[in-house]
Amino acid sequence: MRLAYDPSHYRDNTNLKDTIEAVARLGYEYVELSPRKDFIWFYEYPKVDRQLIKDLKRYCSDAGVKISSVLPVQQWSSPNEEARQAAVRNWKRCIEITSDLGVDLMNSEFAGDKSRPLESEAAFVKSMEELLPIFEREGIKLNLQSHPNDFIELNIEAIRMIRALDKDWIKLVYSVAHAFYYDDGVGDVEKHLEEAGDLLAHVLIADTFNHRAAFGLRYIINPPDANVTIHQHLNPGEGEVNFEALYRKLREMKFDGIVTNSVFTYPDKPEWSNEVTLKSIKEGLNI
Repeated sequence: MRLAYDPSHYRDNTNLKDTIEAVARLGYEYVELSPRKDFIWFYEYPKVDRQLIKDLKRYCSDAGVKISSVLPVQQWSSPNEEARQAAVRNWKRCIEITSDLGVDLMNSEFAGDKSRPLESEAAFVKSMEELLPIFEREGIKLNLQSHPNDFIELNIEAIRMIRALDKDWIKLVYSVAHAFYYDDGVGDVEKHLEEAGDLLAHVLIADTFNHRAAFGLRYIINPPDANVTIHQHLNPGEGEVNFEALYRKLREMKFDGIVTNSVFTYPDKPEWSNEVTLKSIKEGLNI
């Protein structure tokens, strides 16, 4: 099992060198390169040149940190063809950067428009038809997660789409913080992991509240029919996810993939947040 850190707590006010050093200081051997403005940002073309790639490799080597995966988020499932084409161009560059870094894994979200699911699915499949040969040529694997407000929000639908792609190098990311979207508000983490089975390759650890609780009034949105989604990435124990059941099931499955600290809520006190979350992970998984 690889234990990794998503350094989103550091993305806005810390440069890459200091971020990698912080990952090492917090006690991690692996870092998940999530979106940040000075590297690969949401929906944008990567702001990376050869020198930055060389520098990042040196930062990692000096700190004793390895890159577990690169995480771009692009609108490759957009029903808008111009946006989809731009996303594919961005993805091609992201794959190239990942290859130059010597990393063999990327993870991402389905994106798209949940109000136009069929058109989004068609756009996603079209993008994958263009990108699959590039992933295979570069020897890079891909892990995918459903996400609130994407055209795929349910865990089982993400699994079905991954199986439809029918590539043994495309697996599932399970984000614990999305548990109450994965099954329309039940949050049955054990069932989700059972559904994933052999496709489960990556687990993102963070807590969240059930947005459907209190008769749908946990969060009061005005106007009431506004098309919004909400969730959190809290320290384990601060929300309503059943972490005892989650960890027990992962132990039963003998899960041996990537486990990432995916708490984003405390950029003002990341060391404290990490202490809480890392303790939960290590005790829960007997690491």
